[in-house]
Amino acid sequence: QVRLVESGGGSVQAGDSLRLSCAASGRTATRYAMGWFRQAPGKERAFVATISWSGGDTAYTDSVKGRFTVSRDNAKNLVYLQMDSLKPEDTAVYYCAASVGVPSSHRERYTYWGQGTQVTVSS
Repeated sequence: QVRLVESGGGSVQAGDSLRLSCAASGRTATRYAMGWFRQAPGKERAFVATISWSGGDTAYTDSVKGRFTVSRDNAKNLVYLQMDSLKPEDTAVYYCAASVGVPSSHRERYTYWGQGTQVTVSS
């Protein structure tokens, strides 16, 4: 089992930045790929970013490319999502997730999920 806890969410203005963190505990010896997803009110949970265990491979959904950066520190069992130039449409609950496979944009590939952290961006 792996427990994931997100933090760093909040309410900001458009153009501001936030850095989300995801702390992993439990069976962290396994080499998990990690993903970030988000769910806005009334919408399905959607892919945001993913990163391989080594950190060498990353991928982003088109709407956040150039604004968001995913990274990880395996020594600290932490994964980050740096979010710059935030827009109101980025408002959502953000979730981190762990996958035993390769990085993926598909929700079903992820086994473990955190409880989420709210990000609200006002114009």
